[in-house]
Amino acid sequence: MKLFKVVAAIGLAVVLLAGGARGDSVDDLIKSEMQKHHVAGVACLVLKDGQPVKAFYGGQANLEWNTPVATNTVFEIGSISKQFAAACILLLAEEGKLSVDDNISKYLPHTPPAWANIKIRHLLSHTSGIHSYDDLEGFEFRQHLTQAQFISLLARHPVDFSPGKSWSYCNAGYNLLGYIVENVSGEDYLAFLQKNIFGPLQMTNTTMRDPIQVIPHRAAGYVYTNGSYFNRDYDITDLFAAGSIASSVSDLAKWDTALAGERLLDESSKQLWWAPAHLNNGQPVPTGHGGGNTYGMGWFLESLDGHKTIEHGGVTSGFSAANALFPDDHLTIIVLSNTDEGSFAGALAKEIASLYFPKASQAHQ
Repeated sequence: MKLFKVVAAIGLAVVLLAGGARGDSVDDLIKSEMQKHHVAGVACLVLKDGQPVKAFYGGQANLEWNTPVATNTVFEIGSISKQFAAACILLLAEEGKLSVDDNISKYLPHTPPAWANIKIRHLLSHTSGIHSYDDLEGFEFRQHLTQAQFISLLARHPVDFSPGKSWSYCNAGYNLLGYIVENVSGEDYLAFLQKNIFGPLQMTNTTMRDPIQVIPHRAAGYVYTNGSYFNRDYDITDLFAAGSIASSVSDLAKWDTALAGERLLDESSKQLWWAPAHLNNGQPVPTGHGGGNTYGMGWFLESLDGHKTIEHGGVTSGFSAANALFPDDHLTIIVLSNTDEGSFAGALAKEIASLYFPKASQAHQ
């Protein structure tokens, strides 16, 4: 990994939304975790019944310029992007332009024979068996692969299992979903997102993380090692639809709020989206997250202290993000940060959520 040292002092300048004693507990928790894990900056938003009840903006978006994190700071959100890719597929399904049970070869040219029985549903649920590119060479952003080149390069590698036989997290499958969106809609993937999601929801801080483009208020990603901060590795993977979105907590709040109604997706689509995927043997997919946790289409379906949880984290070089919905509690926790510690945001989001869960004494009143 190529690291570039940054010498700067991190001040925990914090912007707060009034929240009483509970809000103070959230502040204390976040600041403590930032210091413990040497996190440059954090943006956090807590929603209750679709309304913000707590906001935290602390630390630095850019250490070299001493730029504080703010409400419109844009962080890479990594695999939270998968929620958007799955939504694009479901929007096209609502229009009758595809079905999640269609074979992917119907929409992707020159797929290998080994992919013949893979359906869109398998890509959405990580049950396709396609070997992901995470441990492979040639998929770096600097390669600027075309769709045809990506498929050709990925097809050289044998599948890990037959579709539906097992579960294995697969970024490559979500790249393929992005290509399906382009081929079916006839539009560039980002253009489709802008037209159907970002634009209608007024997500004005949200785009793709293209390192070439100028993105206003973009946070820098950092790695902390040997007692110093370094700029993140610039030789990034081309995650495309699997993990290339950059956004702000305020924009993700608009996204999460829209999911509560039918402004974006029909109720039937959301039920499909948030239903556990199943293997060929009829068992819900095991994600390795423990207990009865499973996966839907772009979302992990879990339980936290007995509270239903629909969530996804995101990790890219120098960034950690989490978007967690607790539907029965009407609670949403969004955490974005510029740290290389991948589990940071997800773990923090769950700790914050526990502060908002009703205590046993309250629950029985």
